[in-house]
Amino acid sequence: MPRDPSELTNVLGGKLQSCCMDPVTGFYRNGYCQTGPDDRGMHTVCAVMTQAFLMFSRQMGNDLSTPQPSFGFPGLKPGDRWCLCVQRWQEALLAEVAPPVVLEACHISALEFVTLEELQAHAYQS
Repeated sequence: MPRDPSELTNVLGGKLQSCCMDPVTGFYRNGYCQTGPDDRGMHTVCAVMTQAFLMFSRQMGNDLSTPQPSFGFPGLKPGDRWCLCVQRWQEALLAEVAPPVVLEACHISALEFVTLEELQAHAYQS
């Protein structure tokens, strides 16, 4: 059972905010980029999808844009928010296609793989 998201911390040191409820995201499908022992991919980065990233992810073997109704997955489009695996975001960063991130909704454990400065340089501006 995942912890109550209100008890969790974001990369800025504040309370973890919801990433997205439409489509519902997160490893636990509760809208939060929280992680736990079952989450091997560490879905801790709340990212705003871009066409460039969606194409990159498909090329890397994870097609996020094609709906998968049997899994309740609607498929993502540019502008959607989604909890990404931190290492996939890091790969996208190295490939210069990292999508913007919502810092308040990124789980603090993302900082085990990327720096706050890297995340801040890609902060989503609404």
